[in-house]
Amino acid sequence: MKKLLIILIVLIAAGAALFFVFKSPKQAIDKEAQLKQRNLSVEFRATGMVSPRNRLEIKPPFAGRIEEILVNEGNDVKKGQIIVWMSSSERAAMTDAARAMGEEEYERWKNIYKPTPIVAPMDGFIIARQKEPGQTITASEAVLVMADDLIIESNVDETDLRYIKIGNELKMFLDAYPDENFKGVVEHISYESTVVSNVTVYKIKIRPLKKPSVFRAGMTATITITAESKNDAWSIPNNFITDSRTRKTVLVKGDRNIIETREIKTGITDGRYTEVVSGLEKNETVVTLRTQAKQKATSFINAGGTRTR
Repeated sequence: MKKLLIILIVLIAAGAALFFVFKSPKQAIDKEAQLKQRNLSVEFRATGMVSPRNRLEIKPPFAGRIEEILVNEGNDVKKGQIIVWMSSSERAAMTDAARAMGEEEYERWKNIYKPTPIVAPMDGFIIARQKEPGQTITASEAVLVMADDLIIESNVDETDLRYIKIGNELKMFLDAYPDENFKGVVEHISYESTVVSNVTVYKIKIRPLKKPSVFRAGMTATITITAESKNDAWSIPNNFITDSRTRKTVLVKGDRNIIETREIKTGITDGRYTEVVSGLEKNETVVTLRTQAKQKATSFINAGGTRTR
């Protein structure tokens, strides 16, 4: 008798679950969606730094005293342009002695013994002014630092290098100005790797297509790299897909509003939407269930009651 009673209770519970899932779909359904074409892309981010493409320290050819500096930080200069006037140690000593003898004597020796010009070795701009007029320096000290251009350098993991080609356009923003996005082009990929924190990386150089006015050497930049993309991919929102590791399924609303579990094959995903390669037709509707209905449906599915195809 007890056995019969238990069987009867199980049948009633299964029948109730069956009625709830199959006969009351309007109450059970939470959201609905259909396949829709979307442009999907898989992206990853890397950190880079604004750096001079070529950085050059301007040093005097001899020890002496700086008489005049004709440029400041940020100034553009042309190759061959005079940017500093220098006196050798001997000229500095001689003109100082002449100054002590009077202005006329100083002017005479200053015109006899001319200062030496230092010229810009390339076209570019000044990124640092490290000395000032009147300072005595050696031949190993830099008066100015110049660069020909500012680019972004980034270390990319070797596993991600396959997604990067010379000429690829990348999206970037400066960490100091996160709301100002700009684009750049990969102009060089290092042929030699380095190891950073036990990870093998390759350095890439990126030239901004339009340089932000706030660009400064040493700024940190975040680079967005598109690993994979697909236009017009038939996809659905990720929250309609159940991933059980061994398979991916969706709940499909079929004829007479009967809900069934369907296994699907998926393709590219951008984190919000996932491409459906097979298992779902374009005119079919996938659904999500309200929490209570989902729990009852799950119990019923575990009992083997839901149709799957």
